[in-house]
Amino acid sequence: MVPEKLTFSPLSRRQIEADFSGGHITSDAGLLLLREVDKQHRLTRRLAAVLHDPRSPEQVRHKLDTLVRQRVFGVAAGYEDFNDHEALRYDQALQTALGEEDTLAGKSTLCRVEQ
Repeated sequence: MVPEKLTFSPLSRRQIEADFSGGHITSDAGLLLLREVDKQHRLTRRLAAVLHDPRSPEQVRHKLDTLVRQRVFGVAAGYEDFNDHEALRYDQALQTALGEEDTLAGKSTLCRVEQ
């Protein structure tokens, strides 16, 4: 039997739930499941910890672990191209999955970090 509502861990004041009666709908809700697995196992955080970040700390807007999580989650959702992130940086489902309330990194920032 499928439950009527699933509740996920919140993001600040934003309650996150899967409600099967309609409302605001996203096709990327699987990212919320990935978020829960990542929180338990700290996969992206451990990956970011072994990467070198040559950026000047006073000029950093997006932390390395957030950039790694954004890229990994984007690929997991089927967005392999950096150009997709120009629109995805404003996507509330991805922001929520990453635990961020503000605009995410754009394609140029992600490309520089990956290079």
